[in-house]
This record gives sequence, C-alpha cells and structure tokens, in this order.
Amino acid sequence: MNRTCRITFRAFLLLYVLALVLLVIGTFGLFGADRDPLAGVFLVPLGLPWNLLTTGAPEAMLPWLGAGAPLVNLFLIWLVCRRIGAR
Repeated sequence: MNRTCRITFRAFLLLYVLALVLLVIGTFGLFGADRDPLAGVFLVPLGLPWNLLTTGAPEAMLPWLGAGAPLVNLFLIWLVCRRIGAR
C-alpha cells in the first residue's frame, strides 16, 4: 500500500472507532453524559451508501446494521489500496 492509501485507511478507521465510542457513550450515558437517542448520527455518513439498503431489515437489526455499515466501506478502502499496491 502506498502512503496515501495507508493514511486514508487509518483516518477512516479512526473516525469509525470515534463514532462507535460516541455511540456507546451517548447510548448508555457513560462519563456523566446525557443519554442521547441521536448518539449514532456520526455513523450514518461513514456507512453511506450501505445503510440506505437496510430499509427492509427487521427493526431489531437496524442498530447493528447501522453500526456495521462503515465496515463495508473500510473493507472497500482496504481492497482498493491492496489493488493499487499490487501494481
């Protein structure tokens, strides 16, 4: 992987981890924070367009799919970087 790909991959991974941490803190009210129903809002742009495909999913699966959608983008970034690095 070249340097730009590594930076992009690590930046996206860092943003994803920070969004998950904010989700957990806001959902459970950790560290004295108020419980916030919109705690996962930072995961939405990271998971686009895959979280738009979850419209027919059962209601109980939506939080898990929303939190896991950025993993698809992270995998795609990794895949593209490996493809570029293989040349």
